[in-house]
Amino acid sequence: MLKRTCAPELLDSLPHDHPDAVHSRRDLRLINRFMGSRPWFARTLSRVLQPGERVLEIGAGTGELARLLQGRGLAVDGLDRCPCPEGWPADREWHRSDIMGFAGYGPYPAVIGNLIFHHLSGDELASLGSSLRRSARVVVASEPHRRRLARWLFAATAPVWGANHVTLHDGRISIEAGFSGDELPLALGMDDGNWDYSCTIGALGSYRMVSIRRP
Repeated sequence: MLKRTCAPELLDSLPHDHPDAVHSRRDLRLINRFMGSRPWFARTLSRVLQPGERVLEIGAGTGELARLLQGRGLAVDGLDRCPCPEGWPADREWHRSDIMGFAGYGPYPAVIGNLIFHHLSGDELASLGSSLRRSARVVVASEPHRRRLARWLFAATAPVWGANHVTLHDGRISIEAGFSGDELPLALGMDDGNWDYSCTIGALGSYRMVSIRRP
C-alpha cells in the first residue's frame, strides 16, 4: 500500500480564471462523471438526511454538485475560497472562506465534501474533525482511494481523454493523498464512540465515507 503523502496541487496555485485552471476543472467534471460521485451523493443524502436539515458542501468549487442537490430539493449551501459561482441561487448562501478558518459550521447538521478532504494533512484533518464533531450530525465524503493500481490506471488513461498537465500532476498527487480502510473517519476523530461510520471503495478509484452521529 502507498504511504499517505500530502503535496501542493497545481490547481490551487492558479488564478480561478487561468486557462489551465478552466481546463483542469473540466477534467474534474469528467472524473466525477466516471466515478459516479454526484448520483452517489444524491442517493446517500436522500437516505441519511432528516426533513429540513441544511447541508454545507465544503470545497464547493464551481457549485455544480451543490446545484444538482438543490435541484433534488435539498437545502445546500457552499463553502470555498473561490468567488460565488455565476447563477448561484439567491436563496442559498455562499461562504467565501478557507475551510480551516471558517467559523460558521454550527448551523449545518450535514456537511459533505467531494475530493476535498485529501488536500488536508493529518493535523488539519484532526482540527477540522474537531469543528465538525461539535455540530454536525452527518458527514459524507467522496475521495480518492489510495492504491498503486489507481495511480497506474490514472496515468495510463488520463491523456486519452484529454487531461492537461495540471490534471496529470494533481491526479497523481490526489491519489497519493487519498485514503484507505477507516483512515478518514479516524483522522477526523470519529472513533470517539459517538459516531457510526462506513467506508466503501468504488470500482473506479473512489473512497466513500458516511458518518452519522449516534442518537
